[in-house]
Amino acid sequence: MKNLKEVSRKNWIKATVYLILYVLFLIWVRSWLGIILIPLIFDAFVTRIINWKWWKSLKNKTLYQIFEWIDAIVFALVAVYFVNIFLFQNYAIPTSSLEKSLLIGDHLYVSKVAYGPRKPMTPLTMPLTQNTFPGGGKSYFDKPQWPYDRVKGIGKIKLNDIVVFNYPSGDTVVTNTQVIDYYIQAYKEGRDYSNNMLHKYYDPDTLSVLQQRRLYDYYYSLGRQIILQHENLFGKVITRPVDRRENYVKRCVGLPGQTLEIKDGIIYLDGVANKQPDAVQHNYMVRLLKPIPDELREKMDLSSDGLKPSYNRKGIVEIPLTAKALEILEKRKDIADTIARRTWDKAESDWMFPHNMNHHWTVDDYGPIWIPAKGETVQLSLENLPLYERIIRVYESNDLKVEHDGTILINGEKATSYTFKMDYYWMMGDNRHNSLDSRYWGYVPEDHIVGRPVFIWLSLDQDKHWGQKGKIRWNRLFRAVKKYN
Repeated sequence: MKNLKEVSRKNWIKATVYLILYVLFLIWVRSWLGIILIPLIFDAFVTRIINWKWWKSLKNKTLYQIFEWIDAIVFALVAVYFVNIFLFQNYAIPTSSLEKSLLIGDHLYVSKVAYGPRKPMTPLTMPLTQNTFPGGGKSYFDKPQWPYDRVKGIGKIKLNDIVVFNYPSGDTVVTNTQVIDYYIQAYKEGRDYSNNMLHKYYDPDTLSVLQQRRLYDYYYSLGRQIILQHENLFGKVITRPVDRRENYVKRCVGLPGQTLEIKDGIIYLDGVANKQPDAVQHNYMVRLLKPIPDELREKMDLSSDGLKPSYNRKGIVEIPLTAKALEILEKRKDIADTIARRTWDKAESDWMFPHNMNHHWTVDDYGPIWIPAKGETVQLSLENLPLYERIIRVYESNDLKVEHDGTILINGEKATSYTFKMDYYWMMGDNRHNSLDSRYWGYVPEDHIVGRPVFIWLSLDQDKHWGQKGKIRWNRLFRAVKKYN
């Protein structure tokens, strides 16, 4: 232990600055348990009761270097852990769901402060990982798990903001990465097995609402059994806590309390058409007379994800096009003589949210659907229960059951209404026909919100090789994401 008179003025200043910053941090996050670390911070700079650098007295040079590296790595990991939780993190765009606003290969600076950083829910996790190590294996401990709490941010989610969030349906997943959504897969497997193997087809249109519910419960139960029994095909079924679910990025097209409806691909909120993104894409069925040349593809800004090279051939192909790309292609009668907007029938839209409701909605004609808001109450019936039961049961942790006579029980008591505990949001991609979004898995709860992308700090074109001109999209570097709102 050092005599206080021996402590240098420099160390006193350092200790004071760090303590002030740390106390301000505790005030911001409202976590007074952190006060117990104040004596340790003071000791590190002033009293030195704990020998923090004990390894510096080692005579063995190899051991000295090893512990020097360990000391540096531990400090870096702790720093990164707190930065990623409370300030910002990197996010790379993996799919084309937001094209042509955000592109595959865009690396985003995601601000946690924008909407308020979420306090750790599963605190024991390896920094720089989401749920697995790069080589495989779970990168976090399930316990302890802390309740949801969010620190006050500098703003709230606004309509048409691009938002990063945890995938809502990611509470249950299968380890085969080809299965995009466990719940969609379970309903699909159950229905297909019933129709094809058991030769039992039921038309929901001919059934009562209660019978429809029993039918969908049957499909899900059957599908889940199939998935569990065929681990070699689907992979292992695992569960994940909220903050360890995969990160997604979409555009918020519906706010809490609004009623959303999609008509012919246009989103309406409370009956008023919402502004379409400038670069919104829809799929078109195109009859090509010959392959689209590379120079025209670049002019149309058509990536290999939109038109795979193996599909770029004579015949009818499905291509996602912006208004600008559509205009360019329509002028090339030597390449395409027929271009028609893609339409969707009922069979192609069976797996839209909610999966256990006979709604006849499609990706272009969907709803109306009311987006729940914190403190608001909805009257419950068998007709609208599928819209809210995942919220009630999973997101807000209630025991929900439907009796054989159709009576709804919440936590063992008969329920005719429900009051929501959180705000919810509706998220969609700009690549409207190539986006796994709220139309398929429903609302995004407020406790799943991660942050707001601020700018693109790196952009790499997946269709070009390193050393090839255009691999780095220099014109996108440090471009503000709000430009695409």
